[in-house]
Amino acid sequence: MLAAARRPVFRVAPHPAPAAGAQDRDVLHRRLSLSEDLTHFSAEGRARMVDVSAKPATARMAIASGVLRMQAATLARIHEGRVVKGNVLAVADVAAVMAAKRTPETIPMCHSLPLTGVEVAFTDVPADADGQPGVRACVAVNCFGPTGVEMEALCAVSAALLTIYDMCKAIDPEMRVEGIQLDEKHGGKHGVWRRSGGNA
Repeated sequence: MLAAARRPVFRVAPHPAPAAGAQDRDVLHRRLSLSEDLTHFSAEGRARMVDVSAKPATARMAIASGVLRMQAATLARIHEGRVVKGNVLAVADVAAVMAAKRTPETIPMCHSLPLTGVEVAFTDVPADADGQPGVRACVAVNCFGPTGVEMEALCAVSAALLTIYDMCKAIDPEMRVEGIQLDEKHGGKHGVWRRSGGNA
């Protein structure tokens, strides 16, 4: 008979006791500084979902991109419609839209936002030093709300590339995802931001 598998034991580290006097003030200052720099942390250093109710709603847009490297023969089969699972880029397009809409279910501190548009584009990229060309996915996400849609765009790109991988992995398991990044964003108090030297 097979021996019963041992279950891993997870232990929760005890919360440190509060400091006293001057030490207590130093700890509080450090926590407040952390919460100001990283808004997803409370003054106590715990993760939180930021309250955006006081922020004005503005038109928001974010563009993200990423590349899936593969063999040249795999890329040719995608374009020629010779992948057994179906139209690869059409399915990846739908996957990107679905991922953008469901981002808060994947990223814990994301807000649920009423997206007004998701646009997906695929382009070929030339071969790298290893001789592998690729497909670049670029996704633009729009909304009118109190916070940005960067994570929605990034999740959409990731889902698109992973969908291509899933549909082609039987013929090319060495495909490689690379360079998933935010290229551009608009709206909010920071206005327009573009990645320097990027593809935006």
